[in-house]
Amino acid sequence: MFDPDIAPSGTLLGLLQRGRGDGTLHALAAPRAEALAALNQCVLRDPRRDWQVENRSLYYARLYLDLDGDLAELEEHLFHPDDLLDPAEERTGLALAVLGHLASYGRDDALALLRRYAATGGNWSWALDELAVRDDDAALAALGEAVVARFPRTPEGEAALAAAVRDAFEPRPWRIWAEDPHAPATAARVRAAREQGSFDRWQRQLRPAGPRPGWSVREVLDWAQEGLSLHPPQQRHVPATRCLNAVAGPEDRLEIIEAAAFGPEAARATALRYLAEHDDPQALELIEAAAADPSGAVADAAVTAFERMRGPAALERARVWVHRTDALGAAAAGMLACRGAAYDAALVLGALRRTVRTEGPDAPVLWDLVDGAGRLGIGCAAPVLRHLYRETSSSHLRGRAARALAATDPSFAAGFAVECLWDCEETTRELAARHVATADSRVVDQLRRLAADPAEEAEVQTAACDRFGPDATPV
Repeated sequence: MFDPDIAPSGTLLGLLQRGRGDGTLHALAAPRAEALAALNQCVLRDPRRDWQVENRSLYYARLYLDLDGDLAELEEHLFHPDDLLDPAEERTGLALAVLGHLASYGRDDALALLRRYAATGGNWSWALDELAVRDDDAALAALGEAVVARFPRTPEGEAALAAAVRDAFEPRPWRIWAEDPHAPATAARVRAAREQGSFDRWQRQLRPAGPRPGWSVREVLDWAQEGLSLHPPQQRHVPATRCLNAVAGPEDRLEIIEAAAFGPEAARATALRYLAEHDDPQALELIEAAAADPSGAVADAAVTAFERMRGPAALERARVWVHRTDALGAAAAGMLACRGAAYDAALVLGALRRTVRTEGPDAPVLWDLVDGAGRLGIGCAAPVLRHLYRETSSSHLRGRAARALAATDPSFAAGFAVECLWDCEETTRELAARHVATADSRVVDQLRRLAADPAEEAEVQTAACDRFGPDATPV
């Protein structure tokens, strides 16, 4: 089921929240006030399932341009008193990214808002990153004193400043401030912070906290388990597995098998992952037993270990486990979708239908199952793929559904491919540009816009340009 803040897929708000191309097309046809209200709601209350990987900012910025929307509500959101209490990136990141794109398109009001927020806002570092790739040197230099003044002249403040300089996504503003002759005090602090950051990195390299050469298998397993006793707990089984790969030999196999069967949580997770990566003959039985363990950490580690297996034995076991209704069954279905043969198509299709029916259009395993439907060319999967395309709230999963439809549905070029040209994900727009039928004049106009827009990704521009060249794909 969808999260409560995601509107139904047939509404204008629901389309815009999902980042679907039809959202833009419907917004341009709707009354302007209604479209702007829905657009503002999306930007002010980020609807993405995973805000760190899903794209919406360029999609929303283009719609602001098309609707000639003002930025009053974004300004009120950014400078609301809540900004002082909740500086988390999730609250303002999307609005700042939209302003960044609008500034690239020449909206001076967006540029002014970014400058003001970088000087006074809680999520100032994000705004500064947007300005770093768009603003001129003089405007960035003018922000230096306000930004650096955020850090008090105390040992704690100087340490925080050093961390901010060291971890900056875009270093350009800090370089400008370190060399600014008009603010010598600020320049001196930034230079000192840069030196301190370099020294901190050097110290960490000299004093690694992890395992040392010469550790035994037992010491690596103990190190993994010790991570759970820290505050906050550290999940170390992944790096511990890499350490086991370096220190374990054939003579240690029985000790690792024993840890996988009877060890404490982190040690057991480490041993399971190690055995799976080496396709050990005992791995599958140990994974099946661990998947039913009451400890969620052990069960999750068992499933993850199985997903990493690449041998034929794991694929054969996946054909048996695919009928299970637990996480191990989902992992088996995903393995068949990614690596199965043509005769596994019925199993993949059955898992796809069952997952959508029981878990809805946003289940994690659907990513692999949708890819598998396209890879195996399962034509009769097209109806469920169309359903997923319409209903999922994940723009990445929708893009995968579009790619699978391009491989399985003959109507894709004249159907969903048209709206995919306006999709929020660049990979989906690229797919559409390569497959879409050009009988509709809107399609040709949008292809020209994508080819000429400097804010567009290079791959999308290339795909759009190819449709007009001498070797253009016939339609």
